[in-house]
Amino acid sequence: MKVRIRTALSGIAALGAIGALAACGTTGSQDGGAPTGEGKDGPYQIATVPKVDGISWFEAMANGVEQFDEDLGDEVDAWQIGPDTEDAAKQVQIIEDLIAQNVDAMVVVPNDPQALEPALTKARERGIVVITHEAPALAGTEAVDYDLEAFDNAVFGERMFEKLAEGMGGEGTFVGMVGSLTSETHMAWYNAGIAYLEENYPEITPVTAQPYEDNNDDATARANALEILRAYPDLDGFVNGSVSAGANFSAVLKEKNNTHVTVSSLSLPSVAGPYLEEGWTYSAQTWNPAGAGYAGNVLALKLLQGETIESGIDLGFEGYESVTVDGEMVVGDAIMMLEKGQFPDGYPF
Repeated sequence: MKVRIRTALSGIAALGAIGALAACGTTGSQDGGAPTGEGKDGPYQIATVPKVDGISWFEAMANGVEQFDEDLGDEVDAWQIGPDTEDAAKQVQIIEDLIAQNVDAMVVVPNDPQALEPALTKARERGIVVITHEAPALAGTEAVDYDLEAFDNAVFGERMFEKLAEGMGGEGTFVGMVGSLTSETHMAWYNAGIAYLEENYPEITPVTAQPYEDNNDDATARANALEILRAYPDLDGFVNGSVSAGANFSAVLKEKNNTHVTVSSLSLPSVAGPYLEEGWTYSAQTWNPAGAGYAGNVLALKLLQGETIESGIDLGFEGYESVTVDGEMVVGDAIMMLEKGQFPDGYPF
């Protein structure tokens, strides 16, 4: 179903550049190449496909998509539609349906970039603009026009593991958890963090060769947390690439009154906030999912309207005001470090 959450978002930059976007009127080519620059009647149809619907992260992304739709008025018809479980095959089916609907553009957050590559390539061959998020491996392939990243993934992972090491006092054992081993960005953060520890904190070691997977599912994340603490009662640290993992691990630590394990987490302010305040999460970091949804749609619209994509362009949301463009990779500067006491007036998302 379409996700149209009418929620006001704080911190969205006013889009002077978007006013200029509205003056144009072009559409994509029909040969999978660059947009033709020819006009079209009616609003552009832009669909955003998240990894999964119904979890807090992608509900926040839906807010950004909805805000974009509101801000652009009659210029766009933008919505979000995703699978009910984290399943690449279900994403492929949604993409095929969108191709059949002949949408103008799609913004996709792949569960498994390689699994989605044929369907995304087909979309571009039909003249649909394709933007991905969290899929840098697809940049420069026939599957996408551009991949949008909120930040340099290596830097994000290094920072997460730096906070883990800080909380652990520079030594001990830890376990990691990601949404899935096929999640390109989750593994990029984890692998960059492992390399950072090997170089800077050789006395910190993982107890498993690969991180656990939770499929961005709360029940799985909780079961994993219980299993990890049973299997490794002397564990010193936990690091995670999914919101579910961090929240459920911190909740289990609280239930067991385990104050020994350092948690360094990907999270949301509203999810990590209480655990940071109470000390069950040592450090959390994020980027605003609404910003990724908003900026991804702006990027798609700029392409549809024939604008040049180059370093310094403004995608209309904090952290994306002056992006870096390297080939078909567009990178923002949107890392948010979350701290105790940071949001006395309430959580922004």
